[in-house]
Amino acid sequence: MQSKDKPSSDSGTLSDTEKTNEVISSQMVTAESVQPERVPMVPSGMQQTLSELQPQISTYSVATTRSIMQPLPLVAQPSESERGLGERLSIWWEGIRPAYLALSLLPVVLGSVTAWTQSISLKTPRGNFHATRFVIAVVVVLLVKVDALVVFADYYCLGGIDTSNSLGPGGLIQQGLIKPARVLALGLIALGLGALLGAFVAVSGGWLVFVFGLIGVLAAYFYSGISKGLSSLALGELVFFFIFGPLLTIGSYMVQTGHLDRIVYIYSISLGLLATAFIHLNNMRDTESDAPAGKLTLASLLGLRLSRLLYVILAVGAYAPIVALDLPRHAPHLLLIVLWTLPTLVIAITTVLRTTSPASLHKAMLENLRLETFFTILLIVALVVTAVLPVLPHLPSIALPF
Repeated sequence: MQSKDKPSSDSGTLSDTEKTNEVISSQMVTAESVQPERVPMVPSGMQQTLSELQPQISTYSVATTRSIMQPLPLVAQPSESERGLGERLSIWWEGIRPAYLALSLLPVVLGSVTAWTQSISLKTPRGNFHATRFVIAVVVVLLVKVDALVVFADYYCLGGIDTSNSLGPGGLIQQGLIKPARVLALGLIALGLGALLGAFVAVSGGWLVFVFGLIGVLAAYFYSGISKGLSSLALGELVFFFIFGPLLTIGSYMVQTGHLDRIVYIYSISLGLLATAFIHLNNMRDTESDAPAGKLTLASLLGLRLSRLLYVILAVGAYAPIVALDLPRHAPHLLLIVLWTLPTLVIAITTVLRTTSPASLHKAMLENLRLETFFTILLIVALVVTAVLPVLPHLPSIALPF
């Protein structure tokens, strides 16, 4: 007979499962049972420290709209007054894209060296080289380059183009580093100084240099300084070929000599094609961001396959003028040392043919710039050696008149 105060195993005794559930439920905290004083709180000092460590990040819509005048940067930048002099200079230096200065300098150096080597003879073994004209020409080209390819390219983003953070350097306005008014002011100052110095140095080259200079200044402004610049009308490649090929090379040659020669035009074609290949890669890289903003380029018109083919034609075609010039029997065959750059050409072409990502295309741009630099340096070395070698045996008799 069971005792009344001892529960039976069927009805009153708790099983192991029920005991486990009871322990778990006793450890659970519900919203009704939590008292305010039992909620763990972060100390105010620690909370303030955490807030200070958080980056100042702001977001904005990436939808394309013509009503956007100035896109907000992804990361809020400190005000210009909070930056030191060194930081300001570093920002401006990065903004002028120093890695791309070779595009402007190489044709000027090639044209000037070509003029100098042609003046080397037994009567003038040192040749005729006007260093002052050369320095002024370099300064003019750099000023116009800063205006056209950096300042107005950045200022153009206010029209709704290039509003995203690109892989390339620069982007003073896009990143919120410099106020648009100051960027525009720098562009106008650079354009004005370049025009004045260009007019001064053009006196030595003749009226044709004036024409070249005027065309260069106008092309620099209309490239991207207006709402529908030449770069947005699928004319960027044509402008680059003309400016960074014949215009700069022939113009610098005429500044030294005062006349025009057919040979320098042949050299300028090679540099123009390599510069065109460079800007074409730039347009291929930025196709996804250019199309929604209404920027029309050859890369967006042709598509990926034809754009790759066009790049191969431009890069390989740069060698054609030099090779054709050296085919005759008595041609200066030393110019063929530019073929030493073929491995770099292969690397650039294979990179373009195998990739579709903007980051890889940006690397191909740098490889193309490296190719143009080596190509021009080897061409200059060949010109100098070809001109100096015939004079070397006569240097002792030239130096001693008796």
